[in-house]
Amino acid sequence: MRRVSLNARQAQDAVSIEEIYVALFEISHPELEDVIRLSTYPAERFSTDPLIYCTRSTWRGANPVTEPWLWTIASALLPSDLDDAPASASIVLENLDSDMVEICRSMITPPSICMAVVLAASPNVIEAEFLDLQILAADIDAGSITLSISRDEIEAEPFPSGRMTRDRFPGLHL
Repeated sequence: MRRVSLNARQAQDAVSIEEIYVALFEISHPELEDVIRLSTYPAERFSTDPLIYCTRSTWRGANPVTEPWLWTIASALLPSDLDDAPASASIVLENLDSDMVEICRSMITPPSICMAVVLAASPNVIEAEFLDLQILAADIDAGSITLSISRDEIEAEPFPSGRMTRDRFPGLHL
């Protein structure tokens, strides 16, 4: 069972809400100098030239003063519920800067991504968290970047698994 804060429950049950859900994304890769931190909410102005907005949160050990979550325009494509479709989701980022494309094309191995859902009024309280996902593909066009993300494939688990013997599981044979 997932814990949800009282503020989130009240916002979900209200007829009209003032609370806004915010998604935080942390993208990391050994070839990146710094972790990329993105937010879907422009909580405050970070700089004026260039104009950049951010959200400040302590999720994943980020220092809210020196490591803000930079605002980006993003949307989600929900995964398919078909039996033969892979268990993956997609995040669509608006292609706002040519540096975004350069970063996507510079990596050979898949980067990892962690996601969290918070409320805009309380960005340090994590409502939902999804860790250790991988970016499987980045489809780039003139207006958007679609990141396909998924967990490690279940097919990659070793087979055969451990046998239930007395040596490995002594509590089963009492």
